[in-house]
Amino acid sequence: MGTIYDRESVVRDTIQRLVSLPERRGMATQVIWSGDDKKGFYTSHLVTGSGRHTQFGHFGAPTGRTFVSRTIADCMVYRNRIYREWVVADTMAIIQQLGLDPHGFAETAARALFDKGLVAIDIGENRRLLGQLPPEEEADTTIANNDIEVETLRWLHEVFNKRMFGRIKKVYAANCQYHGPKMVELYGPASVLHQHLGLVGSIPDVAYMPQHICSVPCDEGGIKVAVRWVMEGHHLGYGILTELGAPTGQRLQVMGMTHYHYKDGRIVDEWNVYDELSLLMQVKLGKMVQEAKARPDASE
Repeated sequence: MGTIYDRESVVRDTIQRLVSLPERRGMATQVIWSGDDKKGFYTSHLVTGSGRHTQFGHFGAPTGRTFVSRTIADCMVYRNRIYREWVVADTMAIIQQLGLDPHGFAETAARALFDKGLVAIDIGENRRLLGQLPPEEEADTTIANNDIEVETLRWLHEVFNKRMFGRIKKVYAANCQYHGPKMVELYGPASVLHQHLGLVGSIPDVAYMPQHICSVPCDEGGIKVAVRWVMEGHHLGYGILTELGAPTGQRLQVMGMTHYHYKDGRIVDEWNVYDELSLLMQVKLGKMVQEAKARPDASE
């Protein structure tokens, strides 16, 4: 949960994870990419990690429990060197499977940011509704490279920004599978609708902003599409983010990555990764800021 700017910090962070979970094995599920050896590559890696918590580390004393979680890492590569990377790991899934308290971890992460003087994570303006205007009629498709990417951006805009959830039934195959946060495994368009509706229900004023999209043909047939996205809004309702509890009004930013597998024009598989622990941390941070402002000495 945060930004790292230098190579050694990345190495150090990786070593800490290896120390805590030495038996973890990251299994490459798929890679979706674009680019070439002249301009460089953009790659989106879906990894399924499994292992056992056997050592003391950032998860505390070893529990001996096993876990499985998903991670998506998007990399920008030039001359065989990664110079920028976005990683979304489903840490909440690991914590729950280890039987640990997510609130304690979120509190610790929030406290570290608060002690540095940070009052919010990187959040810009929510531009879904400008003034009293409705959402933009058409999606911004300038980041798309082909027709299927254009179509993907269009229906995502309709579902998440225009709240046209009925589009899901038209886009997804009747026998589709959904692989979601906290290792959720579901089947059918109704289940997909419930997952996405539940996320918007927790953040009902949320705006969906795709940041990158790429696609490749795949050996199983059809085409796979990768989307990196950000959603911003306020914790104003009840929904799928159950660990956040009752609505707090806290402003939230969700960074996520999703892989879609299209066959015969319909989505047959979706792998969706975002981390509810990061959102819980934002709620904790907001509470710390409010409590600090309420203290009598806050204005001195």
